[in-house]
Amino acid sequence: MKLLSVNAGRPMPVDYTDAPGGATGIDKRPVDGPVLVTDPGPKGAGGSGIAGDAVCDLRHHGGCDQAVYAFAREDLDFWERELGRPLANGVFGENLTTSGVDITGAKIGERWRIGPDVVLEATSGRIPCRTFQSWLGEKGWVRRFTGQAVTGAYLRVIAPGEIRAGDPIEIVHRPAHEVTVALSFRAVTTERELLPRTLAAGEALHSEGLRIAREYVEKSTKRP
Repeated sequence: MKLLSVNAGRPMPVDYTDAPGGATGIDKRPVDGPVLVTDPGPKGAGGSGIAGDAVCDLRHHGGCDQAVYAFAREDLDFWERELGRPLANGVFGENLTTSGVDITGAKIGERWRIGPDVVLEATSGRIPCRTFQSWLGEKGWVRRFTGQAVTGAYLRVIAPGEIRAGDPIEIVHRPAHEVTVALSFRAVTTERELLPRTLAAGEALHSEGLRIAREYVEKSTKRP
């Protein structure tokens, strides 16, 4: 398992986002050399955990639970075949393009060491938005991406440091529960009945996903 590329984006003005300032950082390109990875701070104030990477809409992106976004090259290859077009590393807005890592099947709370120092922890899948659809130029993309449930993973920073393309990736912790990135994604999107199961991941869940699951269970127990 290894890191194929570290990708960062600069602010780009577009007419298809409602982000303050009308810009997006979704156009991420591979970066040469070492890149610093740190915890960016809470959502709404902190942006990306990748140095030099722009997060233009702090309402929906960035922060501790979404510090880094990873997508597998194998899954990009799948979408290349489905869409009939080449997809470069970073084109899905991912910070890390990986090889040999089952990102969709990763468990919430699973930890990866990348290179000698950096440790990241899976928190959730990526929920697609209108900006993602418009960037790719694929009609019905939000529905299609959601239906496939191959979402990549948001990661929080457990141990900061530098990473670079070619670094090995090692799974250093895999929780005993069965809540995967894919299951947690389906629970908050198309299969809400799965939400109670996601609580087995506890505080490792993205804080918003944890709140949604708890509220669902609370409402369910109050029904006559």
